[in-house]
Amino acid sequence: MARIIVVGGGFGGCASAVRLAKLGHDVTLVEAGDRIGGALGTVEHEGYLWQSGPTHTLLPAVIRDLYVKSGRKVEREFDLVPAGPQRHHFSDGTVLDLPGGSRAEQRRAIDEALGTGVGDQWLTWVGEYADVWASMRRDWFERPYDPRTASSATQALLGSRASLSGAARRLHDPHLRELAVGESIREGHRPERTPAWWGLQHYLRQTFDTWTVPVEQGGMARLADSLTQRLATRGVEVVTGVEVTDLAVQQGTCVGVVTAAAVTLADAVVVTIDPRRLPHLARFVRKTKAVTPPNLTHLGLSDPGLALPIETVWHGDPQIVIRTAGSAPGGQLAITLSWRSSTRKGGRPVDVLRTLADRGLDLQPHVRVRVDRSPQAQVTAWGGSPWGAAWDGPATLRRRLGTLTPIKGALCAGAHTTPGAGLHLVGLSAALVAHVLGPS
Repeated sequence: MARIIVVGGGFGGCASAVRLAKLGHDVTLVEAGDRIGGALGTVEHEGYLWQSGPTHTLLPAVIRDLYVKSGRKVEREFDLVPAGPQRHHFSDGTVLDLPGGSRAEQRRAIDEALGTGVGDQWLTWVGEYADVWASMRRDWFERPYDPRTASSATQALLGSRASLSGAARRLHDPHLRELAVGESIREGHRPERTPAWWGLQHYLRQTFDTWTVPVEQGGMARLADSLTQRLATRGVEVVTGVEVTDLAVQQGTCVGVVTAAAVTLADAVVVTIDPRRLPHLARFVRKTKAVTPPNLTHLGLSDPGLALPIETVWHGDPQIVIRTAGSAPGGQLAITLSWRSSTRKGGRPVDVLRTLADRGLDLQPHVRVRVDRSPQAQVTAWGGSPWGAAWDGPATLRRRLGTLTPIKGALCAGAHTTPGAGLHLVGLSAALVAHVLGPS
C-alpha cells in the first residue's frame, strides 16, 4: 500500500484523495485552513445565505464519475439538475436567454433575440469545436498530455498562436462576438491572450448543458459537505490547520512534504494548491500568473419583483454577472454580483449598484443586506486563487505544470495545472492523477 499525501483541501484535493483511497492507497490530505472544500462553501449573514464559489458546472459526467469511482452514486448524495438558460444583456439593450444542451434551442433563442439567420452563425462557429473536443478529449483531458503520443491535430491546437478574440472575429454579428469572448472575461482572462481552442467551453455548454445542485439541497456548496463524508468513508486522514511549506526532495525525487513542525514522508505527493507556493515547484512556474478573483458583492434584497435565471451577464466594462443561487428569509431574494474591473476611466472606483442602475436595473432601493468580498479577502481566506493560472499567450502552456512534474514522485492537480480551472476541468485533473498512480 503506497502512502500518498495530497496537499490542499479544495475540490481538486478532495477529488484526488477519494479516488486514490478507493484505489487502495493510504492517503492523507493536508489543508492549511480550518475546513476543506476551498471555494466551495457559503457566506451567511442576517438570515441570508450565498454560495461563496462556483454555482454550476459543465460536464456533469465528471462529478458522476468521481462518485462512482469513490464507491457511491452521486444520486444518493444530491441531485444534479440543468441550470437553465443564461441571460445576456448587451449594451444596446438587446437581451438573449441562451439555453444549453441543444443546438436547435440555441438557434431558436438567438434568432428571436438577434434576427432570423443569426443563430446559424453561432451554430457554425461553435460546431467547429466538435473536432477540437474529439482530439483534445483523448490527448489533453482524459490522459496526461504527452507530445510523443498525442495526435498531430492536438499538437497543432496546443501549438497554435491563434487567439480567442481572433477566432471570434469570424462572427459577423457584434453580439455573438461579445458572447464568444465573454466567458473568457468572466474567468479572468484576456481574450486576446487566450488560445482560440478555449472557445471549446461554448461547445461543452451547447452539447452537455450547464448543471447545478438545487439551492434547497445546498447548492454547489453541497459538494464540499458530501466529499467530506466520502473522505471519511474511504479512510482518508484529513489534517486541517497545517500548511505545507515545501516538498521534501532527495536526489531529484519527492519523498514527502515539509511543514513548520516536521518532514512527513510519502511515496508520492499530489499538489493541488498553486505550485508557486512551494519553492521546489515554484522555480518551474515562476513566469505564470494567477487569475485575480472577481470582486463579489452579496446582496439581500426585499422582493423587487425580479425573475432572474441562475446567471445573468451584463456585457460591457465592467462585465457584471448576477448569480441567484442563494437563499433568503421569506419573500426576499439573495443574489451575488461578480465583476473584475476595479476602476473606470479617470481612476474612479466602480460603484457596481450605480453601474447596474445606469444600465437599467436599479437594485438600490431594495438592498437590505450587503456583504462585499474583495479579491484580496478571497485569496487570504482560500490561501490562493481558485481561478488558476492566467492565459498569457501561447507560451502559457510551457510555463504551467501538467499532471507529471519534473520532480519524480510529485504530481499536480487542481486549477493551476492541466487541464485548467473550473469544477469540470479540476475534476478531470484529479482523474488524471488517479490514472497515473493507478491501483496500490
